[in-house]
Amino acid sequence: MTWLDGERVVAATRPLLACLVALLVSGCQAVAFNVLNSGRTTLPPIETRTYDESLELKLDVHRPGSVAAKPPIAVFFHGGSWRSGSRAEYGFVGEALARRGIIAIVPDYRVFPQVRFPEFEFDAAHAVRWVFDHADELGGDRQRIFLVGHSAGAQIAALLGTDQHYLASVGLVPKDLAGIVGISGPYDFLPLTDPDLIEVFGEKKDWPASQPVNFVDGDEPPFLLLHGLADRVVWPRNSTSLQARLQKVGVPVQLITYPSIGHFRIVAAFRFHGLAPTLADTADFILSGHARQP
Repeated sequence: MTWLDGERVVAATRPLLACLVALLVSGCQAVAFNVLNSGRTTLPPIETRTYDESLELKLDVHRPGSVAAKPPIAVFFHGGSWRSGSRAEYGFVGEALARRGIIAIVPDYRVFPQVRFPEFEFDAAHAVRWVFDHADELGGDRQRIFLVGHSAGAQIAALLGTDQHYLASVGLVPKDLAGIVGISGPYDFLPLTDPDLIEVFGEKKDWPASQPVNFVDGDEPPFLLLHGLADRVVWPRNSTSLQARLQKVGVPVQLITYPSIGHFRIVAAFRFHGLAPTLADTADFILSGHARQP
């Protein structure tokens, strides 16, 4: 299906999208994610594994039905403002990537109030370490492990790829990764004014450590940044700022912006593909190492 075909699909799915957005705004996130996950047929079945025994943190493995030997692996970190979300809610993303021939890993990580920054970064680093250790067992290519994240999950993925001390804590470096896909991510969002975010990120002196733009030094893997220009939850300037920092030090980076696309629609497009080319752009980058030309 072409993007023009997708625009026709948008018209047909607009009432459904409006319903999903209304559910999210009203706090009925569970219902919205039930809609996104309904009607899916996962082939083969999802496999749930524990990646941190001490914290009982788990991840879901979504495998392609049949692919060439050693497909790439994508580790997807969910959003939720660092306060909510779970791997089960984002099964539709894992399945969508698996159907494109990618082994998709969707981990849980601890969120506020159980933990504050930077503890969820260390959870994410441990999930990545588990994937590297089990890549051969999963049948994937250890040389092609990508991080993908939406919203708060994009910040987590980007910080793993820029501030090397998180991966160093598990014996890895950012360039061990094949690439990072950030979808509607907050990468340059100071000063904090929202009390909810201040609770998550703590004292003002610690805020700079949460900003991926502050750690770009040229040792990063390639980045693909996707952002909707109608996003009013995470402003698109976050992605343009990170793009500029990466370009300045010579790191391969491409920013693709989607006109009229908001914060939720961009990830809902993993389930309803006509809403935006999020899946196609993400999969193309992972499978080929190159983003499409917009």
